[in-house]
Amino acid sequence: MRVTFTVNGAPVTVDDVWPGESLLYILRERMGLPGSKNACEQGECGSCTVFLDGSTACSCLVAAGQVEGRSVRTVEGLAKGAQLDPMQQAFVEAGAVQCGFCTPGLIVQASDLIDRNPEPSDVEIREALAGNLCRCTGYEKILDAVRLAAQRKAAR
Repeated sequence: MRVTFTVNGAPVTVDDVWPGESLLYILRERMGLPGSKNACEQGECGSCTVFLDGSTACSCLVAAGQVEGRSVRTVEGLAKGAQLDPMQQAFVEAGAVQCGFCTPGLIVQASDLIDRNPEPSDVEIREALAGNLCRCTGYEKILDAVRLAAQRKAAR
């Protein structure tokens, strides 16, 4: 099967897609976009979170055929060239990047949160990130990063 969609603003056509192939597989293996991580393949960890038509989705649960004509934005698509997105920058500055495996999914999910709610409470941050698992931290630096990005967005 052939699938045509947009990734990070660029039109893409992928040929010879097999019926069970996931969006995650296409992004990582066929397109060379390693940001979305392959961890659980069951939608439980959030490491593969991407924007699909503007809403977050676990790319491991999206069949490749389901993205026909749609728009996907990955963690790589948040940056503008070499300039990091404010959420990406906040994760770096707050020391929220540990092993880095969960970081892309957390950044995508946190970006979605502050786009919808520019001044989230700690409870709202925790709730928004509840589907993203991190094995390295107690989440405090992650919360610091989201707070920092939200403060900067509110100041603009």
